[in-house]
Amino acid sequence: MRAPHPWHFFFLVLPYGVSFGFVSVAMPYVAQQRGIPIAAIGGVVAAAFAPHGFKVLWAPIVDTTLSRKTWYALALVLVALGTFASMAMPISSAALPALTSVVVASQIGLTFLYMACEGILGRALPPERKSTAAAWLQAGSFLGLGVGGGLTIELVTRLPGMLAGAAIGVTLLLCGFPLLMFDEPAADEERRVVAALRALFGDLWGLLRSRAGVLAIVLSLSAVGAGVASNLFGPLADEWHASRAMVEVVNGWLGGVVGALGAAGGGWLVRRIDKRFAFAMGGAITALSGIAMAFGPHVAWSYAVFVLVYGAFTGLAYAAFAAFAYETVGKGAVATKYNILASLVNISIMYKTKLDSGAHKTWGGSGVMLTDAAITFAGIAVLLVAIRLTRPTKS
Repeated sequence: MRAPHPWHFFFLVLPYGVSFGFVSVAMPYVAQQRGIPIAAIGGVVAAAFAPHGFKVLWAPIVDTTLSRKTWYALALVLVALGTFASMAMPISSAALPALTSVVVASQIGLTFLYMACEGILGRALPPERKSTAAAWLQAGSFLGLGVGGGLTIELVTRLPGMLAGAAIGVTLLLCGFPLLMFDEPAADEERRVVAALRALFGDLWGLLRSRAGVLAIVLSLSAVGAGVASNLFGPLADEWHASRAMVEVVNGWLGGVVGALGAAGGGWLVRRIDKRFAFAMGGAITALSGIAMAFGPHVAWSYAVFVLVYGAFTGLAYAAFAAFAYETVGKGAVATKYNILASLVNISIMYKTKLDSGAHKTWGGSGVMLTDAAITFAGIAVLLVAIRLTRPTKS
């Protein structure tokens, strides 16, 4: 049987990053340029995370029905169509409710695509290769996010929406080529629906009653390494006098490369220190870079430097989270158990995005960064207490 290589996940997850790059980079920037308030923009971005926050409800479908490769292929088609529809919609105050609905609907396909990647990673790779594959997965997410964000800004400002969406949609379909290069482990008795559901609830109960599972839940809800401010960097560009070209570069392809390098650094780090502390470290240095951005000069070069630094540290934190999560969930019901944690992370992103964007109305761009940092350090404090309380006791 041909096993997948860790680098396969880099390409398989690119559509996830590219599609969400439009939602979190291009759409907010264009919306701000067209006079839509940042608080309203933040509401759309927060709504886009809703399917990701509740995807655990349909994760058992991936664990108990079709093969993960089949789910990936179906989801990839849905993502390509959803991205096309989102980019074809007009970005204006009048169209914002309809655009929000289309964006939220398109994210459902995105959740199935990512769950398929997680399922393949969890079932088809030996334990010693999972951390490396998780780092590749995060690197692909970040590079796709950056390239997708920058590219879609360029396309939607220069081409008709339908043409721009069609170009991106076709490109996304090409990212599924690694499916042809490996075999998925054969389905066994556990894949039968009744048996799978019985095993599923046993696995979930094991996760919830274990020290590692409880800690993983706290870690997921803490919003420590969420990097939420990056969803608002496009709309904040004018306050740092950054041009459209700079927004495209630092939030686009260069930001994606830097985020991917940060994820690769996170993969290196978690093989050398405790994954929980690596995650807290990534969140702390991300928050510190946001504080430096708030108090630094509000000029274009400062915007470029701090956006890139923030993105690199966010990539590190995400890689540490993924490595810890895959280690915690094991092999049984991977998509469901991992997505319990991932859903909690996305719920934390939803509330943090609302708080960050709401701070802009009162305190401006600097207030967004300081609010983001304050929530992060509060989450780190809770996380450290949880690590201490869940430490095994000596007999």
